[in-house]
Amino acid sequence: MIKADGSVLVHSDGGSYKPLNWMSPPCSMRVEDPTADQVEAGFSEIWTVRQKKTDDTLVISIAEIVTEVEQELGTDPGLVKDGVEAHLQELLAEHIDTLGDGYTTVRREYMTAIGPVDILARDSAGSSIAVEIKRRGGIDGVEQLTRYLELMNRDATLAPVTGVFAAQEIKPQARTLAEDRGIRCVVLDYDALRGMDDPETRLF
Repeated sequence: MIKADGSVLVHSDGGSYKPLNWMSPPCSMRVEDPTADQVEAGFSEIWTVRQKKTDDTLVISIAEIVTEVEQELGTDPGLVKDGVEAHLQELLAEHIDTLGDGYTTVRREYMTAIGPVDILARDSAGSSIAVEIKRRGGIDGVEQLTRYLELMNRDATLAPVTGVFAAQEIKPQARTLAEDRGIRCVVLDYDALRGMDDPETRLF
């Protein structure tokens, strides 16, 4: 696979999304005819990919070209929360007292220099709370919230900021890491939150 940014990836039928080998950009690629020995070995093309910064080289020997397809994929849309996570965020922001009496929502998607915190809230004492929401809470989510907290606690208008890691399911290792860092873990009941948002109970 050759991408528009110049990167080259070699995939197999197995191994999920991870390539067997690759060369990151910036790099150059040269396609050459095989030598007599390479022809005898069954190769029809030799690709030489060289990394411009490190001079690392990847040599790919092509035995057969079955098909060649060029496809424009367009602009990278970035990562988008799946429907359940996005709805969890919306529901929890509307019913923030699920986290505790006297909690109020300040803002959803509170932007920091390294990305948006799902919810910025305040507790009954008026202290700032950063809430990170996941469907399945793993160590990566705890690390993400930790980075947000480190940054937000440098802001005198917010500090001190404590964290809440909220998910439908929290892995034991993630809970241990979160609690070690002073982050509170909350398991969310999606169906219960949806029940609070029952359209039949709305006035408008």
